[in-house]
Amino acid sequence: MITIHAVGDLVLEHGDARALLAPAAGRLRSADLVIGQLEIPHLEAGIVQTTDVPALPGPPSALDALAEAGFGILTLAGNHVYDFGPDGMRETARHCRERGMRTAGTGETIEEAFEPVIEEVGGVRVAVLSVNCVGPRESWATSLKPGAAHVEVITHYEPRGANPGGPPRVHTFVEASSLQRFVAAVADAATRADAVIVALHKGLVHVPVDIAAYETQISHAAVDAGATAVIGHHAHIFKGIEVYRGRPVFHGLGNFVTVTAALAAASDDAPERAAWARQRRRLFGFDPDPSMPHYPFHPESRNTAIAALRIGDHGIEAALVPCWIDDDARPVPVDRGSARGEQVADYLRRITAEAGFATELEWDDDRLVVRTKED
Repeated sequence: MITIHAVGDLVLEHGDARALLAPAAGRLRSADLVIGQLEIPHLEAGIVQTTDVPALPGPPSALDALAEAGFGILTLAGNHVYDFGPDGMRETARHCRERGMRTAGTGETIEEAFEPVIEEVGGVRVAVLSVNCVGPRESWATSLKPGAAHVEVITHYEPRGANPGGPPRVHTFVEASSLQRFVAAVADAATRADAVIVALHKGLVHVPVDIAAYETQISHAAVDAGATAVIGHHAHIFKGIEVYRGRPVFHGLGNFVTVTAALAAASDDAPERAAWARQRRRLFGFDPDPSMPHYPFHPESRNTAIAALRIGDHGIEAALVPCWIDDDARPVPVDRGSARGEQVADYLRRITAEAGFATELEWDDDRLVVRTKED
């Protein structure tokens, strides 16, 4: 039996991130393997090469705290991995390797980007794939270009009612050849490992309940192809937990350590960043807490968790370690019976139910075990 811990987005702009990880580091290190999504490039200097809103680069020294907290594999496929071009992507992976952390999801070609990281943990071969589902297109690897492993998601807007220009009905699905390549990569990893963890950068940001059709499509396709578990991130807010064919699908692990000045109210270094900050209220209906200027996220996003997977001869047990992001933007594990622990647990149960999943989260010591209502 081995234990794997996985967390959502990591945005480390501080040169020394140890204090941010300190409350959770002991719990993280109790696992045999820790996986996290490194959301931004870490490099000494670079030139922006994206037409999207670029992240601020993280200092390489911030990665020291991740290594000390026990992270072994960092998934890189995401919307910011190519913000500073191929050199920024390569430098980020190099800084991780130098600290003993392996990376998944990027490469010099699309074939290399889809190559899983395979780690032997306690006699169990674990494969980790990292795939970007959200763009931007310049981040995508091809047979001729470095970048991230990706799938192409098609969005179709259908007018409804007698209200031209009004809110449309939105349909999403994964483009067929793109889905075929993804399924082949997962199936190949399943032949080479005892357990396959598929990390998907997906979902509508800042919205806790809505899960687009493509998210279910690709998550189910991963399990059908042999994935042991699916872990999602990107939305910067926790999403519901699904159990599909006995396998856990964490549709969004939300924020973990996410401290950034890129979208702070006083950020005026680039009009693109300032424009995005102004749109938050209109698009998502919230303003960040002014007392946390470097945490520009939805207030509900402070409810988060560590995904805990136990894998052995008898299959997989999935659970959550509930956490609360405190006033210093630190994820702090919270216990059963405490007011904060019960608050976070109730929140995770509510958003899971509102997403339409027949999943129960039941306390077992200080973990919430993931079960279906039929178990």
